[in-house]
Amino acid sequence: MQLQNESTHKWLYFFIGLAVLVNFSGLFVPLMDPDAGVYASISKNMLLRNDYVNLWFQDADWLDKPHFPFWITALFFKIFGIHDWSYKLPGILFALMGGWYTYLFAKKYYNKTIALWAAFILLTAAHFMISNNDVRAEPFLTGLIIASVYHFSNSFTKNLSWHLIVACLFAACCVMTKGIFTLIPIGGAVAGELIIKKEWKQIFHWRWVMALLLVIVFISPELYSLWYQFDLHPEKIVFGKTNVSGIRFFLWDSQFGRFMSTGPIKGKGDISFFLHTLVWAFLPWSLIMYAALFTKIKNDIKKIKTDFNEWYTLAGSLLTLLVFSISKFQLPYYTNIIFPFLAILSAQFVWQLLSKNNKPFRIIQMALSTLLISAVIALAIFYKPSISFFLIIVLLLMGLILAYLLIRRNASTAYLFSGFSVLIVTLFLNLSFYPDLLKYQSGTEAAFYINQNYPNTPIAVIGIYTPAGGFYMNSHLDYTTIDAVNKGQNSKSLLFVTEEELKQLEEGEPSFEIIKEFRHFHVTMLKLKFLDASTREQALEKRFLIKLLN
Repeated sequence: MQLQNESTHKWLYFFIGLAVLVNFSGLFVPLMDPDAGVYASISKNMLLRNDYVNLWFQDADWLDKPHFPFWITALFFKIFGIHDWSYKLPGILFALMGGWYTYLFAKKYYNKTIALWAAFILLTAAHFMISNNDVRAEPFLTGLIIASVYHFSNSFTKNLSWHLIVACLFAACCVMTKGIFTLIPIGGAVAGELIIKKEWKQIFHWRWVMALLLVIVFISPELYSLWYQFDLHPEKIVFGKTNVSGIRFFLWDSQFGRFMSTGPIKGKGDISFFLHTLVWAFLPWSLIMYAALFTKIKNDIKKIKTDFNEWYTLAGSLLTLLVFSISKFQLPYYTNIIFPFLAILSAQFVWQLLSKNNKPFRIIQMALSTLLISAVIALAIFYKPSISFFLIIVLLLMGLILAYLLIRRNASTAYLFSGFSVLIVTLFLNLSFYPDLLKYQSGTEAAFYINQNYPNTPIAVIGIYTPAGGFYMNSHLDYTTIDAVNKGQNSKSLLFVTEEELKQLEEGEPSFEIIKEFRHFHVTMLKLKFLDASTREQALEKRFLIKLLN
């Protein structure tokens, strides 16, 4: 058994290292509109204005997300320059930090083999890898939440330890990333562990008063920034209203308002949304994950007081899923923050499967992996992206690794193959599909063209929302209207317009010339008609860069 573990460990080290590298493969893919473009633009404004208190987007006060990711990204911009890759880099690093803490937590409560499997499962979960290309707030939270839980779990031996301070710091960073609801997985994990094990002395310990005070102290920069930008200026118009409190929005409207759909940002809830979302988001491990949850609840409830058992992962993940499921505001990437918990539970189940040499799950995982690779081959044939020579070389090397893995088949091969199949899919997406897809995001393509051919020329857009275009544009991007152009109230010589606005301008007084036509598609809302290379042109819109002549 020891020799088998050592052999498995070597493979896991290799594939974890490979997974880390593949998670960086989307670093140079252009940003996708709208969210990544918005966040990158805000961080860019923060650096260029040398203002780290006020959040600005499109020359207006911006109140939606807290400051922490913008502070970190602005720091990376300052060190490395303003690029799409320097925007993505900190998010990826925080996500990989989540992999490290997932390993540490699993090693503490289980064993090294389970810890390695947990790290591998997390790093190869489908939406984990997608989020490291389309970086938003979730990669930050993926690392911060499991880090906080890990340090809280180490803080029970002393009344006040450095683990408690670090745990509270990470928890505060979560709050300053996406609000106080991010404490649900942390608090649910810690409270669930103590309540299930009936550790009443720990539950009612004064340590938690200290923890609350520490979190408040650590989030004070966020509270001050919101007070300074909004509460101090009740005359500002935000969400179409005056007297908007940034602190109230941060503590209530942004979270409870979305949860109950009573705030300025509303959504529609489906109680089963996250259950079926996880089926694809946690591929290729989703079936194992659901089996692990069922088994944990069914079998381990009888062994609550045993030392080796832990309830952080189950309590944290289930409470979070329950709260998010009854929420009115739901998006697929919300589940990413509990992926470390789910990975640890799944790794424990994989370890049990390997111990029992379970054949049905091996067959299922091999079938899933084959299906994933077949799907991406079908996508390549159907979509017909331009495939780089570099990608061909990489995929050939991956093919050799795959062949060697299958030749040396053992009990763990099916599970290693599962994660490896996602690495192959991700490489294709990041090195071929997404770069080709984003050629149809007209805002960024227009920005690249203008930077090269009309450097430092002011430009305005009409009827187009393109945060990523604004981020990439070297010159200032303004927004105007047909009416303003017709009345001569627009001072910009270049305009970026839709086909509809172009027709309206042709009917008006200003004379202009068309400089370049761009094909456009909303790339985050893919449709079959667009994906099919034979019908793609029918799904595209036209956008135009024009120059005013008078």
